[in-house]
Amino acid sequence: MTTEGSLTLERGLALLQAVADAGGEAATISELAEKIGASRAAVYRLLGPLAARGLVRRDGSKVRLGAGVLRLAERVLPQVREVARPVLRELAEQVGATAHLSVAAGDELESIAVAEPSSTDAHVAYRVGSRHPVSSGAAGMALRLRPGGRGWVVARGEMQRGTTGLAAPVRGVPELRASIGVIALGPLDEEKVGPRVLEAATRLAELLR
Repeated sequence: MTTEGSLTLERGLALLQAVADAGGEAATISELAEKIGASRAAVYRLLGPLAARGLVRRDGSKVRLGAGVLRLAERVLPQVREVARPVLRELAEQVGATAHLSVAAGDELESIAVAEPSSTDAHVAYRVGSRHPVSSGAAGMALRLRPGGRGWVVARGEMQRGTTGLAAPVRGVPELRASIGVIALGPLDEEKVGPRVLEAATRLAELLR
């Protein structure tokens, strides 16, 4: 690839990132130009190939992410799930509770991988594909934790009555908002389980980088 081609690719990726960073508010051509340090004409040229692949869509002077991004995400999640399975399996057996990996998409959190312990007489059944608002449950609360604190969060009875959830965020993987958690019937030994969940989240982040 020529130097010019490399710069064009870098700017195109920067533009796609700028559109994504706008979140629910569509970005204007002028805002995108300012964000990536390019002219409006350059932004128009860069949008062409991205729009052709469905990665962005234009609505007048405003630009939003396109459905092509969802298709890419659908191909990434199975790979994330495959990497997470042995980590979750080990965690579930260590703490004797159902372990899960949840990924945020917008204002919802979806469970994409689950492992149930084999050594317990009873445990919580947690279905892959389960969704709930990011504002509730330990898995969602973990996403709001700031670095430097304890590293995990506990929620009691939020998702199901009589259960306890504990989760830690998966940090350091670009564009991935996710958490690893466990959910158990009754209470959890927070001081014992918390470090285990945090260790699993850190290990998964290292495997995904």
